Amino acid sequence: MSRAVEGDTSGPRPAPIGAAGLSTRLLLAQALLLIAGAGTAWLVASAIGPGIFHQHLLEAGGGHTAGEMEHIERGFRDSLLVALGTGLIAAVAIALLVTAWFSRRLQRSTDAVADSATRITHGHYDTRVPTVGLGQEFDHLADTVNELANRLGEVEHTRTRLLSDLAHEMRTPLASIEAHLEAIEDGVRTADPATLSVLRNNTRRLHRLADDISAVSRAEEGRLTTHPVPMPTGTVVSAASAAAAEAYSERGVTLRTETNTPASVDVDPDRMAQVLANLLENALHHTGPGGTVTVTTRPGPKDTVELVVADTGSGISATDLPHVFERFYRADPARSHHGGTGIGLTISRAIVDAHGGTLTAASEGPGRGATFVIRLPVAGRRRHR
Repeated sequence: MSRAVEGDTSGPRPAPIGAAGLSTRLLLAQALLLIAGAGTAWLVASAIGPGIFHQHLLEAGGGHTAGEMEHIERGFRDSLLVALGTGLIAAVAIALLVTAWFSRRLQRSTDAVADSATRITHGHYDTRVPTVGLGQEFDHLADTVNELANRLGEVEHTRTRLLSDLAHEMRTPLASIEAHLEAIEDGVRTADPATLSVLRNNTRRLHRLADDISAVSRAEEGRLTTHPVPMPTGTVVSAASAAAAEAYSERGVTLRTETNTPASVDVDPDRMAQVLANLLENALHHTGPGGTVTVTTRPGPKDTVELVVADTGSGISATDLPHVFERFYRADPARSHHGGTGIGLTISRAIVDAHGGTLTAASEGPGRGATFVIRLPVAGRRRHR
């Protein structure tokens, strides 16, 4: 590519035709088309019209002399060409005016889309392209650009919130580790088993946070690997309940299992065990001593099976309920600060979704417990996504 050098006084070069705007090229193309059409009409009329008129004069007779015939034919030819020329000039002028008006509207619309796209690339995700009524194609283009801006805005919001939440989640264990290390350095504490246990637990929490974030990212991007095999629903919930039984016993919370369907489901045993473990852990943390958590299997609608985890714990408010599956969402202090990473439910929903199922939450309000329902297709009827 050539570049201007110092002292070059030749001035800017005119833009080539190919670099002209869309409206200019459209106007030029329309003008050439109209001129070509008008010229063709002029030539055809000039070549055919006088001959046909002369033939009609001969057939009509009238005893005209050669001079009179020539005068009549010249008059016809001149009037034909004047009328045709005037009409063609008027038609071309009107057509060019209409084309120029439409081209200007078209150029303004494309400029609006281009300007909006430029603003979006600079991070202004609230930019929207107005629909100008130029047809279905342009309205669809505007809607597509607006949807793109909306999606990018959501991604940016999620990214910003994720960074903030990550900083919040990492701050507590890091502060604890730093405080204990400083205490050891100052001689206030010794590296006794209790201190080492605190350091180890906080380190594990950071590792778990990193693993959970990686898992939920893979799941939401469709990169979560599953190896489903047919398993009876009773076996799935019984194994999860058995794994959680000791923790429930220590907390004084009753854990019940009810199997109401013999149906099987196609699940990855490890992944589904992870989901149920998250749900049972969540229920345990929000159910006080003397409470009950019930794990139930039951038939669902349209060839599905439901695995239900219901507790009698603190419940969820109507305001918080739509957000319980969001990463790091914490509104009710009673349902947070229990040592988890804050994305267990997010991971669980992503895993269930990867199995072609759904995970939903329901609660009648604070103090009235919560119910989480996993709905999966019966074995052999998995819906691939």
